[in-house]
Amino acid sequence: MKNMMHLPLAALVLAFGGTAMAGDFDGSKPLICAPIEAMDCIAGGGCEKGIPDDVGAPAFMRIDFAKKTIVGPKRSSPIRFMDVEAGQVLLQGTELGLAWSMALNSESGKMVTTFSSRDGAYVLFGSCTTL
Repeated sequence: MKNMMHLPLAALVLAFGGTAMAGDFDGSKPLICAPIEAMDCIAGGGCEKGIPDDVGAPAFMRIDFAKKTIVGPKRSSPIRFMDVEAGQVLLQGTELGLAWSMALNSESGKMVTTFSSRDGAYVLFGSCTTL
């Protein structure tokens, strides 16, 4: 009888738990992304691991593919280049004197974003989901 009680819960998880499908991360739908881990790297000095707040990254950012913009709580950054390849979407732009690049896994929604200058780079690891 106890196992029967889990059937409705399992049905709900299967119905709603997999709502983000592979096609959701192909550049056709708006996304919200959350950086989870950050690295602060200096040329010749290695990298320090931390959280996104340590490097001034927002907790969430929206990707609006239709408007070619990444929107954070304080500013927006235009997407100057976008390439959709097998298994990933690549985005590039510039902001605050830094070149940025994002690689988005079109299967899982995982993302890696780099911000670089002539002296070093910030690397953010995170995940995206549809809005």
